[in-house]
Amino acid sequence: MKFLVIGLFLLLLVLHQDFWFWDSEALVFGFMPIGLAYHVAFSFSAALLWGVAIAFAWPTKFEAWVEQDR
Repeated sequence: MKFLVIGLFLLLLVLHQDFWFWDSEALVFGFMPIGLAYHVAFSFSAALLWGVAIAFAWPTKFEAWVEQDR
C-alpha cells in the first residue's frame, strides 16, 4: 500500500502543473473558472490521498516503539 500512496503522490505532483487551463475562459456551473474548479478538485484529491496514507500506510511500528518507553 505504501508504494501505491507514493505513486499517487507522484501523479498528483505532475497533475498540479495545470498549464492546460491557463488560457481557458470556460466556466464550470456557470460561474467558476475552470482553472479554479480544477484546483478545487485537486485539493479534495490531495486530502483524500493523505487520508488514505494515514489509514493504510502509517508506520505503526514507530508509534508502538515510542509508546513502549512511556
